[in-house]
Amino acid sequence: MIDPNIPQEIAQTIVDPYAYQDGDRVDQAFATLRRDIPLGVAQPKGFEPFWVVTKHKDILHIERNNELFHNGDKATTLVDVNTDAAVREMMGGSPHLVRSLVQMDNPDHKNYRGITADQFMPQELKALETRVRAIAKSFVDHMEELGRKNDGQCDFAKDVAFLYPLHVVMELLGVPQADEPKMLKLTQELFGAADPELNRTGEERGDPKKALEALSGTVAEFIEYFTTITEDRRATPRKDIASVIANGKIDGEPLGVLEAMSYYIIVATAGHDTTSATTAGTMWELAKSPEKFARAKAEPKLVPLIVEESIRWTTPVKHFMRSATQDTEVGGQEIKKGDWMMLCYPSGNRDEDVFDDPFDFKVDRQPNRHIAFGHGAHICLGQHLARMEMRALWEELLPRLEHVELNGDPQRMVANFVCGPKSVPIKFKMA
Repeated sequence: MIDPNIPQEIAQTIVDPYAYQDGDRVDQAFATLRRDIPLGVAQPKGFEPFWVVTKHKDILHIERNNELFHNGDKATTLVDVNTDAAVREMMGGSPHLVRSLVQMDNPDHKNYRGITADQFMPQELKALETRVRAIAKSFVDHMEELGRKNDGQCDFAKDVAFLYPLHVVMELLGVPQADEPKMLKLTQELFGAADPELNRTGEERGDPKKALEALSGTVAEFIEYFTTITEDRRATPRKDIASVIANGKIDGEPLGVLEAMSYYIIVATAGHDTTSATTAGTMWELAKSPEKFARAKAEPKLVPLIVEESIRWTTPVKHFMRSATQDTEVGGQEIKKGDWMMLCYPSGNRDEDVFDDPFDFKVDRQPNRHIAFGHGAHICLGQHLARMEMRALWEELLPRLEHVELNGDPQRMVANFVCGPKSVPIKFKMA
C-alpha cells in the first residue's frame, strides 16, 4: 500500500489560492500526486487533515456514491479550522454560510433540485436558443464596436466573457438589466474572496476573521436583494426562475428562508461565473495559438468539441469536499467514517490515464470525458445552458473574427475554489 502522507510542500500548494492563479504550479503538484500518491492525506498548517483525490476514476466513484459520501455533513469547500469554527458559531452549528443544492444531501437535494430542474433541461432550453443567440450576436457587435474605438483592442474577459453569460442568466432569473453590475460585483466578491482586486477588504492574505466578515457581508447583500425579489414574485409571479423559487414548495410548504436565498445565490453566481471563466479561457488559448485559431475558424463543425475542450481545460470549479458516512475503501486506501475528502477536478481533467496529451488544448479532442461539471446526482444543473451559451457565442464570433492575438499577459483570479481568467487582453481584427 502506498504511504498516503502527502509532502508538506505539495499540501500547502494545493490549498494556496495563489497557486491556482499561477496555474502551472498547482498542475505540477497534482501531476506529482497522480504519479506518486494518487489518493493521499494532506495536512496543511491550520487545516483539518483531508484526503486529496486526484484520479479521474476515484472522483467518479465518489460522485456516484452519494449515500456513502455526503456533501453537507462538513464544509463543502475547503476551509481552515478557524474559519470553520467561526462559520459554525455564526450559523448555529452548521458549517455552511449558505444552504444551496451544493450543500445538500438526499432527500433534500433531490427535492430542491426538482424545483428548477425542468427549466434547465434541453427540451425547455431549446425554446430559448433563438434569444440566447441574439444576445450572443449583440455581444459580438459590442466587441466589434470596442475594436473600432480602441484600435482593435479589448479585454475579452472583462468586456465580453463576464458580461454575456451574466446577461443571459439574469434575464432567465428575472433580474433587471440595471442590476447586472451589482450581481457581477457580488459574484466576484463571493468567488474572489482571496483576491485583493476582487474582495471587499482589498487585502492580500488578510486576517481570516476580517475576510469572513467581508464574505458574510456579500452574502447578506445578496439576501437583502433577493428578499425583495421574493416579495415581488409572490405578489405578481412572472415567467422567470425567480418566480419558480419564490413560489416553490417542498411537501406543500414554502422553501425555508435560508434555502430560498441560497437557491437565488447559486443561480445568480455559479449560473454565469463558470461559463464566463470558460469562455475567457477559450479565447486565451485561441489568441496565443494562430494555428488553433485558424482551424477553429475554418471548421465550424469543431465548435461543440471546442466547447467541451474549453470546459475541461479551464475547469473553473477546482474542488468540492465530501465526507465519508462509513468506513470504506477508495483507490486502495482505507477511508474511515467522517474522513474529509477533496475532489480535485483540474487533476481529474489532466489524468494521463484518461486523456491523451492532457496538457494540450486540442480543438478536436474526442472523446472528452471531462468531469468539470461534476458527475452523478450533483452534476451541474446549468450544464446544458452553459454549453448552449458558449456554442452560440463561438458560432457568432468565429466567422467575423479575422485575426486575434494576446495583447499583454492574461491573469487568473486568486482562488482555490472557483478560479478562472480575470483578464484576457487581446488585439483583434473583425472581418
